[in-house]
Amino acid sequence: PSAGLRNGEKTMTPQTEQMCEVARAYCDLIEQAAVTSPPAGWLSNVATLLPRINAAVADLDTEASSSRSAAPDMDARFRLYERLHSLLGELDAYWLEFDVLGDENCKSGSLADDLTDIYCELKSGLEMVGADSASQGARVAAASWRNGFRRHWGRHLLDAQRHLIDLDMMG
Repeated sequence: PSAGLRNGEKTMTPQTEQMCEVARAYCDLIEQAAVTSPPAGWLSNVATLLPRINAAVADLDTEASSSRSAAPDMDARFRLYERLHSLLGELDAYWLEFDVLGDENCKSGSLADDLTDIYCELKSGLEMVGADSASQGARVAAASWRNGFRRHWGRHLLDAQRHLIDLDMMG
């Protein structure tokens, strides 16, 4: 879709188009890992996308408001988490600010959980855009992404970035 007029309706804003582009790239990358063994550099590619997602969501138009979100498929979410957790192995867990230091089992941060939550939020918005290709679906998705970022998945994104920096994956 492009900015302009279609049947008298304005299509997506350039900011929403950018968000859709980076969301698709991220979801494709996560889905690739969920199906097969990811290629070398997969985690570096994830690390490269996270700041782009952060920038894209910050640029979204905040005019629209949305309390609409798709009901998550908890079984599919858990399967994705399990796959990523298994794939990441010892790279998955990390310390959070209030963890009790000393015991490796006390690490409460999980990169697999962060990546899964980000994926689920972005995928949900892409489905809203796909279900209503007119501007309404895009506006609702943009508002959902922006609000969800502020309330929940933005912390996952920042925690994932921080952990990937600690792992020296940020190229």
